[in-house]
Amino acid sequence: MSHSKPDTVSAVLARGRLGIPSVVFFVIAAAAPLTVVAGGATTGYAVTGVTGIPVSYLVVAAVLALFAVGYVAMSRRIVNAGAFYTYVTRGLGRPAGVGAAMIALVAYNAMQIGLYGGAGAVTAQFLNRYGWHLTWWICALAVWAIVAGLGVARIDLNGRVLAVVLVAECVVALTFDAIMINHPADGTISFDTLAPSHVFAAGIGAALVTAITGFVGFEGTVVFSEETKDPRRTIARATYIAVAVTGLLYGLSAWAMSVATGPDHIVEAARADGTDLIFNLVSPYLSQSVITVARVLFITSLFAALLSFHHTVARYLFALGRERVLPAVFGQTSRRTGAPKVGSLVQSGLAFAVLVGYALAGADPIVHLFFWIAVSGGLGVLILMTITSAAVIGFFARITHTEGPWRSRIAPGIATLALGGILTVTLREFATLLGVEPDSPLRWAFPAAYAAAALLGIVWALVLRSTNPDVYAAIGLGADSDTGPLRAPDLIRQPS
Repeated sequence: MSHSKPDTVSAVLARGRLGIPSVVFFVIAAAAPLTVVAGGATTGYAVTGVTGIPVSYLVVAAVLALFAVGYVAMSRRIVNAGAFYTYVTRGLGRPAGVGAAMIALVAYNAMQIGLYGGAGAVTAQFLNRYGWHLTWWICALAVWAIVAGLGVARIDLNGRVLAVVLVAECVVALTFDAIMINHPADGTISFDTLAPSHVFAAGIGAALVTAITGFVGFEGTVVFSEETKDPRRTIARATYIAVAVTGLLYGLSAWAMSVATGPDHIVEAARADGTDLIFNLVSPYLSQSVITVARVLFITSLFAALLSFHHTVARYLFALGRERVLPAVFGQTSRRTGAPKVGSLVQSGLAFAVLVGYALAGADPIVHLFFWIAVSGGLGVLILMTITSAAVIGFFARITHTEGPWRSRIAPGIATLALGGILTVTLREFATLLGVEPDSPLRWAFPAAYAAAALLGIVWALVLRSTNPDVYAAIGLGADSDTGPLRAPDLIRQPS
């Protein structure tokens, strides 16, 4: 048997179907603007009791823009649906890369499945207003069926669906912001929740990871790189656009809610009204038909996020199956649509099992599924971004390039320190984030799951190195990497 290292892996996704607008629609839809504004920010205020949610969105946007400098520079040399997994492999070695892949699978599945709790509860609440008394899990399973069907459809069809939903929800969010700012509590517009002092206040870790959860999806530009028309140009522009748009919209909307309630009453109002808060604040100034349309868009926003994260998970499974890190069946695509069929079906099956489990347990779909699980998914992505930022430095240290010190070392170095600081504070205040007692075992249960996943991945990579050198050699190579080990002089050496 030959143990020579392959230059690429043969299986590929459908090429040339996505341009810059489609990729932007996918990643911002995953961030789900109206879901974050009406659900995430409101629940963040209520559960954490922190009033600095608006400024935390702006701080995170700035850090992620810095992270994107090295991330985008690396994307010009690596085109792979595995995204973080591939980048960590190229920068820190194959064992670290497979460990990152396992973290990614846990994190993105948590984000996607957690959103079903919000979708089911909000849809049931909406239908109850019109006499349709359905339980949250029936609604969640109905949404699940639609997502499962679209998950194996053509990717460009999904992009058009998300485009319509995204534009509509952004218009609604901005309209609501204008109304709330023009009707401040006590007649005075307050900027207290935007004060920089909140960055150093107690509970800021909980606020920051809540904010990061709202941005999860922007990094997905790279996940779709193999299906874009011009990966080098498309991915860079789509990433920066996604960070800028979501950061400004989230910060503005979270602040606008605090203006309408008054900064001293935003936490109390969020706890009293829940996800209805933003609709209750604007309802005196809009017709009931407009509010109804907005509520429908809130539901479709959740749906859009569910669909986008479903595609992300399916493509991670595809990338791992194509390189035989997971069973080869995951590397198969549909002949008709070019979608990663097996990965999509497996993700749908896992989501179904979890939903049934939560329904049987009688758990709260908003707190225990939507907030706890989705925010814990955000923690996983924060871990991944921290590792990936360090991997960018390692990658450029191994190759000859013309990126310059800012893109190859300085920006990634600062981003690594900033993300590492946010991660440290988040872990320290994770009990606050979940709204549990400091000595609750749940405080460490979710972070421990990521440690276990990473360890499993590292061990599996070492097993592959000993038992199947050909598979081990192909880890992280993807379909059309510009830096495969046989493409000297671009790559000086491939980390082991």
